[in-house]
Amino acid sequence: MVSWRPDPSFYSSPRLAAKAPAERLAYVASFDPERRRPDAIAVVDVDPASSSYAQIVGQVEMPNTGDELHHFGWNACSSCLCPNAPHPHMERRYLIVPGLRSSRLHIIDTRPDPRKPTIVRVIEPQEIAEKARYSRLHTIHCGPEGIYVNALGNAEGKEPGGIFLLDPVSFDVLGQWEMDRGPQKLAYDFWWHLGHDTMVTSEWGTPDTFENGLVPEVLLGSKYGRRLHFWDLHTRKHQQEIDFGEEHQLVFELRPAHDPRKAYGFVGCVISLKDLSASIWTWYREGSKWAVRKVIEIPAEPADPDLLPPVLKGFKAVAPLVTDIDLSMDDRYLYVSCWGTGDMIQYDVSDPFKPVETGRVRIGGIVSRTSHPGAKNGQLNGGPQMVEISRDGKRVYFTNSLYGAIDPQFYPDGIDGWMVKLDVAEKGGIRFDDRFFLDWPKGHRPHQVRLEGGDCSSDSYCYP
Repeated sequence: MVSWRPDPSFYSSPRLAAKAPAERLAYVASFDPERRRPDAIAVVDVDPASSSYAQIVGQVEMPNTGDELHHFGWNACSSCLCPNAPHPHMERRYLIVPGLRSSRLHIIDTRPDPRKPTIVRVIEPQEIAEKARYSRLHTIHCGPEGIYVNALGNAEGKEPGGIFLLDPVSFDVLGQWEMDRGPQKLAYDFWWHLGHDTMVTSEWGTPDTFENGLVPEVLLGSKYGRRLHFWDLHTRKHQQEIDFGEEHQLVFELRPAHDPRKAYGFVGCVISLKDLSASIWTWYREGSKWAVRKVIEIPAEPADPDLLPPVLKGFKAVAPLVTDIDLSMDDRYLYVSCWGTGDMIQYDVSDPFKPVETGRVRIGGIVSRTSHPGAKNGQLNGGPQMVEISRDGKRVYFTNSLYGAIDPQFYPDGIDGWMVKLDVAEKGGIRFDDRFFLDWPKGHRPHQVRLEGGDCSSDSYCYP
């Protein structure tokens, strides 16, 4: 595992990472919503010159059923080159793949044949509960002290959720990360500003409020997550909480600027209880404190109640439901997934306080059911969900399933999985790659995408 040279997929800065060779493979979480068959990590050919372009060319099945593979990450990334991270000779080789429902953690080796990954270790939930006192594993990041894993519940499936560490060589569970969590109870996503020694975390809910679907009483009672938490990355102590207010629910995905000198980032809020709109907020440094400002608001669209699922009929509108965002490596373009309306929107965020829409495509959607130039099955269901950007910013991939128990609340007729790719114009603008429509194998649904060699939500950098 130890090499005398840094892994060639590590780059000291986002500027250099943007010059990396194009990805040839994508790894995609694929889960069975019925929990009858094992979930899998599918390997998708994304090389346009390949005869198997836009096809699944390999996969590794999990040893159990019911994991609900969701988010996952690499064991090592460009943060290993940071001066305070003594891991410059690690390899980007292993995928760290948790089961959100099972709390089981899988270590998957993508070498020697990246098309035939293999499971090399499974860490059972009992071991994680005993050593870290957490369950319901979610986001994975390689970072300065090892592999960071966050969890949405404690060992009993209640609050608080939080973060624990894995040893980056042995993958042993080291224990809880937080030294002083202050008022933080709920967890969802996390990331950091390495140049500013700051961790940021967001919120969803406790497992009993999402594992069987969103609970209307909890949502309308403003009991889901609506706060950001800022932490000292090294002392591991809570520093500040920002409450978005009772109107805003489900403050989800965090995307800090890649340039380590910049002290700002973006977070998506899924829904407003006032008018069903979705919003994007910028967090930033203001004096000695962190602050937030709403910079994008995406309104709900009026709709015929007969075309809406029960959860939306009374509102006579389809909510955008911003469920994922991603930021290009040059910090210029923010991509926003509107899982409800079916839009994928590209914003120029060169000025992070004044985003400008520069591109939009529509596919699927609760009402619109828009098709794709390469699709053969007519109207599509689901909508843009987990989005990933190539390091050079020229290609964008996304899938259409959110979460097994929530999918039918908004798409009662079920979701037929698909994965698509967008091509990005030099000066902004996006269009579908007509050749890339992957009709996902029946019985499974696709979720997060990771690109071979790294992508725009996997790595962090210590040099500008």
